[in-house]
Amino acid sequence: MDKQIVLVVDDTPDNIDVMSGILRPDYKVKAALSGAKALKIAASTPKPEIILLDVMMPEMDGYEVCKRLKADSITADIPIIFVTAMNAEEDETYGLELGAVDYITKPVRPSIVKARIKTQLALYYQNRHLEKTVQERTESLISTQLEIIRRLGRAAEFKDNETGLHVIRMSHYSRLMAESMDDVSEKWSNLVFNAAPMHDIGKIGIPDSILLKPGKLDDQEWQLMRKHPEFGAHIIGEHESELLIMAREIALAHHEKWDGSGYPYGLKGEDIPLSARIIAIADVFDALTTERPYKKAWSVKEAVALIDEESGKHFDPSLVAIFHEVMPEILDIKEQYAEAQQADN
Repeated sequence: MDKQIVLVVDDTPDNIDVMSGILRPDYKVKAALSGAKALKIAASTPKPEIILLDVMMPEMDGYEVCKRLKADSITADIPIIFVTAMNAEEDETYGLELGAVDYITKPVRPSIVKARIKTQLALYYQNRHLEKTVQERTESLISTQLEIIRRLGRAAEFKDNETGLHVIRMSHYSRLMAESMDDVSEKWSNLVFNAAPMHDIGKIGIPDSILLKPGKLDDQEWQLMRKHPEFGAHIIGEHESELLIMAREIALAHHEKWDGSGYPYGLKGEDIPLSARIIAIADVFDALTTERPYKKAWSVKEAVALIDEESGKHFDPSLVAIFHEVMPEILDIKEQYAEAQQADN
């Protein structure tokens, strides 16, 4: 097993020789005679597991070296032990406040140095193990939450779409559009993708007799159908989760229209959340090009023509332009997740 690496930083060669003599039987020792050299070694690969750092050095003292190490994400997690002749309580307190894990005063005693290093390395590896465990459990929880959201989205779609592939396709369409925008982050695009399946969760509150009706809805049926965005918002509820916040705004606003003629609130233009404006195009395109109980599937050409016609009315014109930009990728997704019946035709 490779020896753990200890970086010893001291501007006095004799002090480095003393410390090296103490540590070499158990550790691989690297040395730096200046703060600048220490920063370079600490950031190199492989990184030292722990740093023994003198305080009183010319040009850049140990406190400044510690500050810079802790400010750099590459070296911030390396444990630092100050080794110095400065033994005043305020000196030790200041060093610990900067992020050091321990403070050894000179002249050093070999048994103390070895014991302190062994203890701090054990704590370091224990913390790394705990952090890894927490990260794995967090990732597992997030994965479970996302799967629940997708399943709930599909549950809503099963009421008027036998396979539930609609939510998969339109989620990918939405992600493609979001990723092509200049002023949104990758994190936000992923939120759109993961929240999109919940856009029609409110359909759970709509009777099957309405959702599956093969003909046109009468006025009373249509009024009830128009309530599904609000039903969806109530189902999702109020949460601190960024994902559920976006899922709620999408569920509530994906039937609003750019010109203000949509529902449930008649929002207009940029008053409609950007996420919902993206979903509106993705949802309508997929709905048009998929067979439903009340209609045959439109061709891609026909669906695109309608979206172009509704640019500035139903849809945000800038997003319609982006929709055209990503059309090749959209068609790839459409083919990949085609309905079985359509794929056979």
